[in-house]
Amino acid sequence: MPESVPVRCPACRREHVYTAPPYPCACGRPCAPRLDPAAAPAVLAHRTWDEDWVTVRCTACRRTNQLPHPELGCPCGTVLRIPVSDAPSPGARPGAAVPSDTPAPTARTGAATPRCDGRIPFQPITIRTARDAVTATALYLRWLGYRDIRRADQRPPSGIGLAAHGLVAQVDPAVRPASLRDVECLWLTAMTESAGCVYFSLAGYAEDARARADTLGVPLFVLDLTGTPTPVNGPGRKLARTGVA
Repeated sequence: MPESVPVRCPACRREHVYTAPPYPCACGRPCAPRLDPAAAPAVLAHRTWDEDWVTVRCTACRRTNQLPHPELGCPCGTVLRIPVSDAPSPGARPGAAVPSDTPAPTARTGAATPRCDGRIPFQPITIRTARDAVTATALYLRWLGYRDIRRADQRPPSGIGLAAHGLVAQVDPAVRPASLRDVECLWLTAMTESAGCVYFSLAGYAEDARARADTLGVPLFVLDLTGTPTPVNGPGRKLARTGVA
């Protein structure tokens, strides 16, 4: 069961009970940060990519996962960053560190079953905010085999940019379909960095944007509110099928 801790908002003094949300590990088991009940929450005044993530080891397969740092939105409008304990998760074995790209052991009862290509089926997270869309995309890119996922150095004209080794990705949480210009700008950014690119949109794509993406070889995905990316063109379907070559 996910653990819960009492949290008092320092701005309005409201009392809350916070439960760390679990996220899927590549092995299929839920993985959640271990909270520190002895430390006080911090008011989140501004965001940085590095501070938005914490490293958590899965107790089932021993992988290390980069998960969103726990946060709580108080009704008074204050956003609180919940402290995370440095202590190992319950059931962890000292000295049994395993690199994050180490293959998982055979799935146990109740875990997701590996596909024929060796990849565990992707486990999505529900999208409620733009941050959730970015998190879902980052988890999906990791599932495809990309590593060192981070915020992109160049901010795209719309949406949020992510980068990994050899890849530039754009996450567009807007309610309008992505335009031809959006796709072309992403492709040009990737060309200047000698990288591939992929586009994720919540609202889909304009017809001319899809046509240009097919011409340029840009994989397109649509994110639904369950956090599941669906490829909507040929390059996208190929990437979803094969992952990182």
